[in-house]
Amino acid sequence: MMDTQHHTNAPRRGVLGLYIRLMDVLSCATAVLAGALLLVGVLAVCHMIFMRYMLGESTTWQTEFAIFAITGAMLLGAPYVLLTGGHVAVTVLPDALGGLARKLMNLVASLVGLAFCIALAYSAWLYVFEALHGGWTTGSVWNPPLWPALLPMAVGISLLSLQYVAEILRGET
Repeated sequence: MMDTQHHTNAPRRGVLGLYIRLMDVLSCATAVLAGALLLVGVLAVCHMIFMRYMLGESTTWQTEFAIFAITGAMLLGAPYVLLTGGHVAVTVLPDALGGLARKLMNLVASLVGLAFCIALAYSAWLYVFEALHGGWTTGSVWNPPLWPALLPMAVGISLLSLQYVAEILRGET
């Protein structure tokens, strides 16, 4: 499940090691949740197709639910993608330089990514709380409350921020 070669130099003892291991476990757990959300989203699409084209019935909730579930899967899966190095990266220059220059470039990139994620997490949590306290709904025919659809964004980007910290502490940035 995890790219063990990528994580061989992780601190194994003390508070830093505990934090890194905890974030690795959380990232793997949210990846499982993301997979479940993806499956549920796909099942909602299948249900919609069956209802529309086999039974000739109209649908009210399936499209919106599938969008929320699949988007939530993407957002909650992001920390695992960072953990396993599955993100898209252009590494021609760092790979060519190697050594300390490569480590510094990767550290700067991780710090910029972390700063962006922290700002986005702050904004996402504000958005969730505004939707919750404002009683916002989607305004569709189904019209569910909006905050549950926004929650995976806030949780996913917060966990991504914490995973960035773990990767920086791991020293392999």
